Amino acid sequence: MKTDFHELSADVTEIRPMERRADTVLMFEPEMGEHFVLAVEAQTKKDPDKANSWAYYVAYLRAKYDLPVLLVAVCRDRSTAAWAMGPFECAVGPWSTQVTRPFVLGPQTVPEVTDETVVVQQPALAALSAIVHSQSRRAAAILETVARGLASFDRDTTKYWFEVVEVGLESTPTRKNWRKLMENAVTYFPGHGTLFEEKYLEGKAEGEATGEARGEARGILRVLEVRGLPLSDDVRQRITTCTDLDRLNDWLDRSGTVERAEDLFAEEGPAA
Repeated sequence: MKTDFHELSADVTEIRPMERRADTVLMFEPEMGEHFVLAVEAQTKKDPDKANSWAYYVAYLRAKYDLPVLLVAVCRDRSTAAWAMGPFECAVGPWSTQVTRPFVLGPQTVPEVTDETVVVQQPALAALSAIVHSQSRRAAAILETVARGLASFDRDTTKYWFEVVEVGLESTPTRKNWRKLMENAVTYFPGHGTLFEEKYLEGKAEGEATGEARGEARGILRVLEVRGLPLSDDVRQRITTCTDLDRLNDWLDRSGTVERAEDLFAEEGPAA
């Protein structure tokens, strides 16, 4: 009946937009093959609100870049991974207008990497294995294998993949274990000039406390940059000039989960 319908505004412009942020958005532009946008979401638990958020991410990125969008959900437990596969439908009765089916990387789809040869040949797969299997019984063995394999690369490659894993582990207990492996990686390949060996020698030359503080600060900035969070000059200065290792460690632990870089200092008040 006509009285069942109520006319709404046809203007779909968001005058007061709600803030929405995907975890990571990348543009894939190979020399040959299809270009597309990759949106990556680290999903730690089932969240009914994600059905709306994910549909919005895909629609917005598709309209903004005029390219196909691949939504990837990275999950660390099987039940969350099974849920994240969807499909999430916008439907009226039997008619679906929009269906969101994320590509899920989880324990069911990513193998457990415990062979260093695989790490060297496929570092991206190894990094994902360390992340998605961080809650499994073999997590410790996987982390150690991946750490040893990644430490055999050149300095920049090693640093990149170690940070990818650290960001993916977020604020989990496994992340602390991973950071210990990063610190101890210097012992795996002595004399080979690995990233961690150079960092260790540099730290001794500059003074262990100062060197460690600088390394922590660089790590914090790198995590924030990898996540695509804007960094003001004030934020950079506050991080790079801090010499309190406990505070730096706290900032580093939280840098993978804060929504804004400024939120690192939310519980401390304004800088003195």
